[in-house]
Amino acid sequence: MLKKPFWMMTASLLLGTTAVHAAGTADDQFSLAAGADFSSGKYGTDTTTDIWSVPVTATYNMDRWTFKLVVPYVHISGSDNVIPGVGRVNNGNPHGRGHGRGAGNTGTTTTTAAATNGSASGLGDIVASAGYEVFQSSDRTFGVDLTGKIKFGTADENKGLGTGQNDYGASLDTYKVYGNWTAFGGVGWMKYGSSPYIQLKNGFNANVGLGYKLSHDDDFGVYYNYRQKIATNGGPQSEVTAYWNHKLNQNLRVQAYVLGGFANGSPDYGVGASLKYLF
Repeated sequence: MLKKPFWMMTASLLLGTTAVHAAGTADDQFSLAAGADFSSGKYGTDTTTDIWSVPVTATYNMDRWTFKLVVPYVHISGSDNVIPGVGRVNNGNPHGRGHGRGAGNTGTTTTTAAATNGSASGLGDIVASAGYEVFQSSDRTFGVDLTGKIKFGTADENKGLGTGQNDYGASLDTYKVYGNWTAFGGVGWMKYGSSPYIQLKNGFNANVGLGYKLSHDDDFGVYYNYRQKIATNGGPQSEVTAYWNHKLNQNLRVQAYVLGGFANGSPDYGVGASLKYLF
């Protein structure tokens, strides 16, 4: 069996998913991770929208395969035209967040000519993915992964926690190690589901980054992520994330990140951390 590189995901599985190359790990390994993520931005609206997410991630590595399941709990406060993981849309749902009629709407409701604001909490969209290591060099300094992903529409569309529709995607990611440095990047495509209330277009995404292994226990890096505009009145995603990974012991890992957005499809900023246990 080839030994697979270990890839950690940043918070925005919620926000779209970029893999970060970290350190080697053995085959046939199961891990569980729990995190907390916060982002804030106007997304081209007049209102600041804050999003909290607490994702639980299960990962299983088997030879060339990596299987992953992410189950998030989400809280959002702000414009009902902002959907977690999507950004600004034209939300025509009459029972949406802030209208006071959607099941589970909480918080203060404010109606203006521009938008309706409110807050809501609940299960987010569950994401399942399967990745296959298409190629890895004999010295493990270069590799290519192909990944398929399904985002199930489990988040309540009446709370504005999601679109209520499934999304399907595929991505091709690669990395190259140069001593303590690792260059990585990838391209992907997503088929976004539309509902009677929210219309989305399919779109491409891409990322590129650079990581540095500071020691046996620590590595850090930075990457840029882009996604095409997928909603008529929305915007593209354009954001930079800096991350740090630390190995507490043989089985326990911690990761932290900060994010800055540069387009209406992204939050203005975000922060997050996660703890992962390898069995």
